Amino acid sequence: MTRTLPQPATEAIDLVTVLQALGDPVRLELVRTLAKEDEPRPCSIDKYDVEISAPTLSHHWRILREAGLTTTFVNGRTRWVELRREDVHSRFPGLLDAVLA
Repeated sequence: MTRTLPQPATEAIDLVTVLQALGDPVRLELVRTLAKEDEPRPCSIDKYDVEISAPTLSHHWRILREAGLTTTFVNGRTRWVELRREDVHSRFPGLLDAVLA
């Protein structure tokens, strides 16, 4: 059984919150990694090129999810994350492309 963690509705995604989330170098690197693929990736620390602890990574995932940048799915004991590219683009066209360029 898969469930999705709470996240803002598309119309509730706020520009200031998105920019604050992307303003952290670790979170920006996580978003860049997610942007390279169009499918969910596991949330585990060994899947990303960042030198932080697992609890710190979880904190960054929460910030990104609450900003509306990512969706987190829970399937059993595994969490998967994907970029909400279309949702962010519908609110702020071109923002992700500009930030990730």
